[in-house]
Amino acid sequence: MGTEIERKFLITSQDDIPRAKEVLYHQGYLNDQKERVVRVRIMGKRAFLTIKGLSVGATRLEYEYEIPLTDAGELLEHLCLKPTIRKHRRKIFFAGFTWEVDIFHGANEGLVLAEIELKHENEKFLKPGWIGAEVTGDPRYYNSNLIRHPFKNW
Repeated sequence: MGTEIERKFLITSQDDIPRAKEVLYHQGYLNDQKERVVRVRIMGKRAFLTIKGLSVGATRLEYEYEIPLTDAGELLEHLCLKPTIRKHRRKIFFAGFTWEVDIFHGANEGLVLAEIELKHENEKFLKPGWIGAEVTGDPRYYNSNLIRHPFKNW
């Protein structure tokens, strides 16, 4: 069984985020039910199908499988809910943890989020100075919800 324990935060200022290699992510959802989501994602030259369960706190079931890049492109174009999500992701290493910073484009332009994955919900970590308010439990910030309710409409 796969488990994801992830906390999500706003960024205080995009200018303060350390420079790092960026990878373009293109992702969409085959469904966006609260109890489960099925995501298709292209990251660079690799593609994945991911199934996520209902979040309980910062924890949820997650299963991820690599799929052919051409299949992912066809799924995104023909079967995923629209609009799909495009974002650049930076991986920033700080105090023994990896922070994944997402800079959104299109209908979610202006939204910048940082995520950190943990081994358990109460694991202690230091926050870099550019980390702002926590939004872990706020469904507005779930990528699957940004399709139906994009940031530009808030």
